[in-house]
Amino acid sequence: MANTFSLILVLATLLTGIIWALDKFIWAPKRQLKIDAAAANAGDQVDAKTLEAIAPQPSWVESASSMFPVIALIMVFRSFIYEPFQIPSGSMMPTLLVGDFILVEKFAYGLRDPVFRHKLIETGEPERGDSVVFKYPPQPNVDYIKRVVGMPGDTIRYSSSKQLCIAPKGSATCTPVPLTNMTDSEFSQGMTRFVQLDEKLGDVNHQILVHPLKRDHTLKYYPRPGISEWVVPEGQYFMMGDNRDNSSDSRFWGFVPEENLVGKAVVIWISFELERSAESVLPSWIPTGVRFNRIGSIN
Repeated sequence: MANTFSLILVLATLLTGIIWALDKFIWAPKRQLKIDAAAANAGDQVDAKTLEAIAPQPSWVESASSMFPVIALIMVFRSFIYEPFQIPSGSMMPTLLVGDFILVEKFAYGLRDPVFRHKLIETGEPERGDSVVFKYPPQPNVDYIKRVVGMPGDTIRYSSSKQLCIAPKGSATCTPVPLTNMTDSEFSQGMTRFVQLDEKLGDVNHQILVHPLKRDHTLKYYPRPGISEWVVPEGQYFMMGDNRDNSSDSRFWGFVPEENLVGKAVVIWISFELERSAESVLPSWIPTGVRFNRIGSIN
């Protein structure tokens, strides 16, 4: 859907831009020649408004020409600067909630053309702990958001005790990722309340959620028991959701190639409350409130 919209936006910009250019450099001068000729024949007997009616600008040309700068500005902003996204699932709780609307910094990891996504300019690379929007590798027309856990060359281990361990490229030592401040969270699944912990990945401090039961077959996602280990290939990244037991991520479908990266999630610009009672007749997408306290930067 995102790629389709980008293509439509590019085509609309090209179409309106061509009409604007044709009008500015070809059609408008021809109209002006007709007006000048009519003015010369009439002398001072006809006012300017009447003369313009001799060779009017077609309404469709006027509409397209006026739309061009607006559409072009939107395309440049959305393709190369910031793009808005809506959080559709709880896989990044508690960092991001369903109903959060975020801005993604498109130039964080390189400027790409909006249709074929070829990198045009190098601007930076992901850092461990970044919240990143990317094209879902098994289905590239779908956008996912997860946190960068593994960098190229890293060895990642995740145990059944929910301890994340990272051996950076070139290191034989796997260092456990610090987890502190274990508390009961405000989030629950069924009758079980999630546990919330502070985690530090690289220079980024954030919170994660874990289900207190080590093996619960009602969980939507859960890695195999024991210790799971992955070696991240060059040019690829290992992604995980902050809601560790309810996230479809690299533990299940593999690594994210560098060319799939869309940008870095940097800010929540609005957040809507979508929860409602079972008796409500309103569609689920209609907000029931605004969570102003969530507006701000994303860790």
